Amino acid sequence: MTAPAHDSTIAYFSMEICLEQAIPTYSGGLGVLAGDTLRSAADLGLPMVAVTLVYHKGYFQQHLDATGGQTESPRAWRPAEVLTPLAPTVTVEVAGRTVQVRAWRYTIRGVTGHEIPVYLLDTALAENDPYDQTLTDILYGGDNHYRLCQEVVLGVGGAAMLRALGIDGDVRYHINEGHAALLTVGLLEIQLDGRAAWDVTPVDLQAVRRQTVFTTHTPVPAGHDKFPAEMARQILGPELSELLDAMDGWENGALNMTHLALRFARFTNAVAMRHQEVSQVMFPGYPIASITNGVHAGTWTSAAFQELFDRHIPEWRRDNQYLRYAITIPLDEIREAHAKAKAALIGEVQRRTGIALDPKVLTIGFARRATPYKRADLIFTDVERLRTLTRNTGPLQIIFGGKAHPHDEWGKDLIRRIFTAATQLHDAVRVIYLENYEMDLGHLMTSGADVWLNNPLRPLEASGTSGMKAALNGVPSLSVLDGWWVEGCVEGTTGWAIGADAKSPQDAAADSPDLYYKLERVILPMFYGLPYSYAQVMRNAIALNGSYFNTQRMVTQYVQNAYFPPQERTASTEAMATV
Repeated sequence: MTAPAHDSTIAYFSMEICLEQAIPTYSGGLGVLAGDTLRSAADLGLPMVAVTLVYHKGYFQQHLDATGGQTESPRAWRPAEVLTPLAPTVTVEVAGRTVQVRAWRYTIRGVTGHEIPVYLLDTALAENDPYDQTLTDILYGGDNHYRLCQEVVLGVGGAAMLRALGIDGDVRYHINEGHAALLTVGLLEIQLDGRAAWDVTPVDLQAVRRQTVFTTHTPVPAGHDKFPAEMARQILGPELSELLDAMDGWENGALNMTHLALRFARFTNAVAMRHQEVSQVMFPGYPIASITNGVHAGTWTSAAFQELFDRHIPEWRRDNQYLRYAITIPLDEIREAHAKAKAALIGEVQRRTGIALDPKVLTIGFARRATPYKRADLIFTDVERLRTLTRNTGPLQIIFGGKAHPHDEWGKDLIRRIFTAATQLHDAVRVIYLENYEMDLGHLMTSGADVWLNNPLRPLEASGTSGMKAALNGVPSLSVLDGWWVEGCVEGTTGWAIGADAKSPQDAAADSPDLYYKLERVILPMFYGLPYSYAQVMRNAIALNGSYFNTQRMVTQYVQNAYFPPQERTASTEAMATV
């Protein structure tokens, strides 16, 4: 598909974007989702640009000692080796200082050659104060003061940079999570065009609202940035603070970034059906729609399955819905492709650890950010039960991955508990925890496992995308019914549920017995005793889940419902809304 004729641009703002392994400008699911969104937008030929920060020191390198103790070091890289420097510079006011901001460009190319530029903002300029030069060093680093300074650069600086690059006129701005909410203040500043804050009118506020879309990504409070008003006013300075006053942008004496984005978004969405229900309770004064997340099929499908799909479903890259036809692929070919993907994962485990896993043993994959609500250690609730069921039903090996935020001591303790369980089970279950779960390792794990485990505490999973990547590779999920799995689980057909479907929080203690039951009575017997029945579940995961839970479908929904809703379409945007 080529880009349709248009007069509009979509500008996508995200604190983190996963572009490629060599560019460490992401920490996890939010950044991966952002990158997949842009890749699918390029495939669809959409007129989109993106804005983020450059992060010279990346997120961090994870180091795990023999007991699972995590330490961190910078993940330094050289932007000049992979990005193109751009000439314009813009200024923002931060804590009373004028900060110069430049940009680097990264280009995403779609399957038809359509290009989407990503602009990575950079304050590491000699003319800046030494502190300000560090504002684009570390993703999610520092304290609240540092974070808010970064968010000024992203939101206000990003709006100014797009204008300096000639991207103005009819622009639809997409705020991907509240970190970029100060974009609305930057847009109001542009709308006023030199007029003072006391001249703001309802027409000005509506102009900002008309061009803004907001996606909220988590029910977890830590994902919703709040800054004390005194700190915010000191960092923003009098002019931006007065604009916030005129916008009624404060909430209970604080700068709440989610509140600000909600207040000035024409369209707000959650990232799954269940997440929409939870978000509507959290933010009852705002209408919240639902657009379920997806993943970029071409990026996350293993080489073996790409070759298989190219032979049987040659249209799958151009139109992911054709993956529905995977239901006709012979089961032997599904098994063969998966065996290749599993061999690649096992080879990487041996390269990293020296441990040779058995390719014939059922392998569980679990890789999420290490934080307590994701409950990575749920499977070790009853170590003796796990040892007994594997002895009676069949062997099991488990591969973990995931970083704990440097300030999350509970998350770090979670990793240590997994190492302790691995030691306790060394004679019965091989447990591996791989360092530095990033893009390349995520690709190997989600394609090479036999079953993908996910068991967060309900209802805190907004969507989750790792299981979607697994489904593209014929790896069924064993997951609690939260996030996307509420929509994707057809019990025994696409995978298996842990616990009941419940909209309200349930007794977490009830989940581990159900997890053991599914392993002992359903999954292990099928894997070892009915391998072709297991392969049917694998094939169903591709056909039913892979064909729907992809960013091509997701981006199309954004175009039709958020960027260019029916009541606002013109002849030139109508074509875009039918991609």
